[in-house]
Amino acid sequence: MKVRIGYGLGAVPSLFPSTEGEMVGFGAVVDQIEALGFDSLWFPERVNSPQLDPVVAMAFVAGRTERLKFGSAVSVVPGRNPVLLAKMLASLDVVSGGRCLPVVGLGIADTAEHQAFGVDRHDRGPWLNEVLPLLRRLWSEESVDHDGPRFTLRGARVLPHPVQDPLEVWMGGAAPSELRRTGRLADGWLASFTTPEAVAEGIGQVNHAAVEAGRSIDPEHFGVLLPYVPPGAAVSPQVRERAATRQPHANPDDIIAESHGQLGELIDRYVEVGASKFVVFPVSEPSNWETELTALAPLLNRQT
Repeated sequence: MKVRIGYGLGAVPSLFPSTEGEMVGFGAVVDQIEALGFDSLWFPERVNSPQLDPVVAMAFVAGRTERLKFGSAVSVVPGRNPVLLAKMLASLDVVSGGRCLPVVGLGIADTAEHQAFGVDRHDRGPWLNEVLPLLRRLWSEESVDHDGPRFTLRGARVLPHPVQDPLEVWMGGAAPSELRRTGRLADGWLASFTTPEAVAEGIGQVNHAAVEAGRSIDPEHFGVLLPYVPPGAAVSPQVRERAATRQPHANPDDIIAESHGQLGELIDRYVEVGASKFVVFPVSEPSNWETELTALAPLLNRQT
């Protein structure tokens, strides 16, 4: 099993000090993440929060780095035109030489976020059901005709095609309907704010749905977005509330690692139940980014 560990960047405004208009702080952190050997760098999609737009952030990483993969955890699909979305992701994959990692989903359960995309929450699932197979066709066929409940296309073309063939698409989510959709349509599953026990159960549900759909999921295509608390920081009430909402009967210590040591222990527990790809992300900003990232580097020794 190939264990790979990436890093997630959320709302960390002091990463972006301005010196003559250049985002020096952000670039320095990206450079260090690549130099230390992290597998990938991830950005959340939150329209109403102080994060960078993930497409802009991924383009920055694509142009600045040579090896580091990148992704958005997760990209919201409902509300986006599938042809333009396919073009955007294919372009990122081309300019980076095949380092784009699409993880798609419905978006968080938040009315303010939903209104930004203009899709009723009850239509988000059907929208994704139509768009994901369409994305695959746009990335592989020279010309696409499509008649669906939301989109009608005649001779649609997305060129150049992605470097990766195929460009694999993972999904997030934890609801039974989301796990079934992952098994039917996706290439992998990225869980978040969860527990090893829930991941073990979710992997079983995804694989069951895949078999029912006449397909299979690569056993190395199960991952976890793993929140942790940097030294000297504390878990905010908002983060604890999110953990409690996602896993109301779980011990928060099984969801949010409160030390580097506990983070490593949780990764080992997830590996035992079948996960092998991880995105560790701080729930608050470290006091010193260089020190923090260097201290996390021993986690990468779990890679095989």
